Amino acid sequence: MFELRYLDRGRHLKRREVKSRAGGVNPARLFCSTYAAGKEVTYWWQYCRQCLQYAGGIDMVIEALDLQNYRNYELLGMTFSPQTNILYGDNAQGKTNILEAIYVAGTTKSHRAGKDREIIAFDSDEAHIKMLVRRHNISHRIDMHLKKAKAKGVAIDGIPIKRAVDLLGIINIVFFSPEDLNIIKSGPAERRRFMDMELCQLDKIYVHNLVNYNKVLLQRNKLLKDIAFNPSLADTLDVWDEQLVSYGLELIKIRQRFVENLNGIIYDIHNRLSGNKEQLKLVYEPDVTEADFKTKLASSRDRDIRQKTTGYGPHRDDMNFLLGDMDVRKYGSQGQQRTCALSLKLSEIELVKSITGDTPVLLLDDVFSELDANRQNYLLDSISDVQTIVTCTGLDEFINNRFHLDKVFYV
Repeated sequence: MFELRYLDRGRHLKRREVKSRAGGVNPARLFCSTYAAGKEVTYWWQYCRQCLQYAGGIDMVIEALDLQNYRNYELLGMTFSPQTNILYGDNAQGKTNILEAIYVAGTTKSHRAGKDREIIAFDSDEAHIKMLVRRHNISHRIDMHLKKAKAKGVAIDGIPIKRAVDLLGIINIVFFSPEDLNIIKSGPAERRRFMDMELCQLDKIYVHNLVNYNKVLLQRNKLLKDIAFNPSLADTLDVWDEQLVSYGLELIKIRQRFVENLNGIIYDIHNRLSGNKEQLKLVYEPDVTEADFKTKLASSRDRDIRQKTTGYGPHRDDMNFLLGDMDVRKYGSQGQQRTCALSLKLSEIELVKSITGDTPVLLLDDVFSELDANRQNYLLDSISDVQTIVTCTGLDEFINNRFHLDKVFYV
């Protein structure tokens, strides 16, 4: 059963009031403070979210989502508020599936890292996703056709696209799940996945190099296995090594710049989140450098042939988190690790804003149950100008914090 409930509280401001904003002042904050004069409010953003879209604050939103034969949904249609959307209900009812469908439509990939056939309803051979988005008051329709036996088909505004990179820039999405809170103590693969997921939304050149690097890596590893049966094939490794180094060096450069940009943002965020007690720094740890990648690949060839896999390259990169000189991954408490993870996701939002000039759409999958009251308040305070779609099992966290709920769905 899917029941829709929403709260209609009306607009706080009239359009003519927003047009008369004063330069150099946050218009939403100015007008909402004026509107709320004499009223009891806890945070100014409780009154501003409905006027941010008119004041130019929310310029990228998802308007509607339609699903057919997607996981547990035979048919589903939803329309979203440009501000806060809450999906609540018991566990195992499909709330996360809705967020996953949004992410798939925006990026062509599932955040769960599964294959397309796994997200198609069990008794169906294909599934459909249709998502309507609005960016700078221009609407776009993303249609996605998923098939168990064939590659997915994607169309933008009714025009088929051949490459996933052509979807880049239509919508930017930041996904935050409980698993992200464990990104620091998880293995390096999770931290590489974080870098790849974000960079693939921001940089077409990165997508090109990553796709080709992975293709070459796959072919090289296959060749290493075949050499055991036909040693003469070892002479062909030079061709693959040259391509692996070429694409790999580009990945290293872009990842290095990405971490540097994050560091310019995360320091202040974590400092405020920790009550001015901690200074967080991200450290990119490439497996190879621009200077030694080719040399290491050549020197490890015999070992690669014995082990039948490529031992050096960006596919083994990592990222570290330091509080002062302390390695948070090794010595940080669980609370420190979770605070660093929250700082990382909030920095991701700000990075998207700074690079694209747009506010991304934020998907929060049952994250509040994993955060204490202080971190909950900080997170709520940080997403006032972002369209947010949240899943949870109850509304207590939002009601207790007097957070403005624009649209509430019961799933």
